[in-house]
Amino acid sequence: MRDRGSMGLFTMLVGIAVTSAVLAAAIPWLDALGDVQRAQSAADAAALAGVEGGRAASARFAGANGATLVAWRRDGADVVVTVRYDEREASARATNAP
Repeated sequence: MRDRGSMGLFTMLVGIAVTSAVLAAAIPWLDALGDVQRAQSAADAAALAGVEGGRAASARFAGANGATLVAWRRDGADVVVTVRYDEREASARATNAP
């Protein structure tokens, strides 16, 4: 009966190891998800700025959000932009039409 607690300790150590492995695997995925969100936020801001301020305003707002303006076009009342944040690209469309 002296070994009674050893299995509990082993189970706890295995649980800690599995939890650590899952968290270590999730960190790159969560970082990539954050980059996608930052790229989309930069694209949204650039598109909204471009409606009134044109391409220069879009580039300025993309840069203020840490991104680079890759493409810009006016389509009637709409502005469509594509930005790059690190290795991620995102597009957005904005308009001032009702």
